[in-house]
Amino acid sequence: QVQLVESGGGLVQAGGSLRLSCAASGSSFSINVMNWYRQAPGKQRDLVATITSGGNTNYADSVKGRFTISRDSAKNTVYLQMNSLKPEDTAVYYCNAKVITLPSLRRLEVWGQGTLVTVSS
Repeated sequence: QVQLVESGGGLVQAGGSLRLSCAASGSSFSINVMNWYRQAPGKQRDLVATITSGGNTNYADSVKGRFTISRDSAKNTVYLQMNSLKPEDTAVYYCNAKVITLPSLRRLEVWGQGTLVTVSS
């Protein structure tokens, strides 16, 4: 069983910054890819940023240049540094991981519980 726990959400003014964290815990596993998604009220859940086990990153066009995803593999933790926040960034942010359990090599997709980010204008 693998669990993801997010933290770091909150209320911030437009132009401000927040850093989200997502820590993975559980029995033996290896993480391939970690993602951040977000879901605004009444909208679908969208992919925001991705980081692979090799450190390759990818971003949605709407956040490029403002958000940075990073990971501490030793701590099984992924971060999302969000700068120059806009009201349209307001959403529940979800951490997602694609993992392989050890030694069974079973592939799992795991979601966190979400953390709310509110950006006021």
